[in-house]
Amino acid sequence: MGYIKDLRKKVGHSTLIMPCACVIIGDGKGNILLQQRNDDGKWGHHGGAIEVDESTLEAAKREVKEELNIDVNELELLGVYSGASYHHVYPNKDEVSCIDIVYVCHNFKGEIKYNDGEVQQVQWFSSNNLPQNLSENPKHAICDYFKKYFDINIKL
Repeated sequence: MGYIKDLRKKVGHSTLIMPCACVIIGDGKGNILLQQRNDDGKWGHHGGAIEVDESTLEAAKREVKEELNIDVNELELLGVYSGASYHHVYPNKDEVSCIDIVYVCHNFKGEIKYNDGEVQQVQWFSSNNLPQNLSENPKHAICDYFKKYFDINIKL
């Protein structure tokens, strides 16, 4: 997150518009892999800020590699999500208004290992067993994912 860190030196905790590339990793059988964040303990999909001159696909793949040590393949665009519910205040008081560009992946390679300091744990979840402490940002995308791929309507 070099670009965002550089901006923070200039604007402090003020709200930044932050384009993010995110990935919902599914097993193709109705389960999604979510991660629990270290900073706030909430669950969400994988991803993060896009760096200068980086494509959204490159950012999505890089973020998953950094967070989980796996390579995601055959990414398909699910949607772009933004608005008031995507305003986030981090525990350190930094504020962002995210624009989440969310991809879906049902094909990945590698052994999941998380040791970058961002991820507390990862776990597979079905549509009827999602964690209670889910971050706000991924909720719409997760609902869209289950509707599009499994014709399951869920409300979060």
